Amino acid sequence: QVQLGESGGGLVQPGGSLRLACTISGGTLTNLATAWFRQSPGQQREFVAAFPRSGGRGIYAESVRGRFTISRDSAKKTVELQMNSLEPEDTAVYYCAASRSIILSSIRNDAQYAYWGQGTQVTVSS
Repeated sequence: QVQLGESGGGLVQPGGSLRLACTISGGTLTNLATAWFRQSPGQQREFVAAFPRSGGRGIYAESVRGRFTISRDSAKKTVELQMNSLEPEDTAVYYCAASRSIILSSIRNDAQYAYWGQGTQVTVSS
């Protein structure tokens, strides 16, 4: 059973940076597509970034492209999200997700992910 655990959330001022980490157990990154989603109060869960199961380059939502970077360390079994130039609109609970079987065209669809972490709160405010 794949289990995910996020860490690294917190309060940061606009323009600041945070680094989120997702630790994976019960699976290997070479067998999993991994992604970050976020959800603000009253809003639907929103795709942020993902790594296909085959690895390669990260895939990003337009709202975070150029500010956020997703990376993974297969040896440590972690997936990280470096968030720079944070804006108040980035405030949300951030979730790590994983899937053993997902096609590239569906990688932004949260319904395709079977495994989820508990979430970590990111608040961007002055």
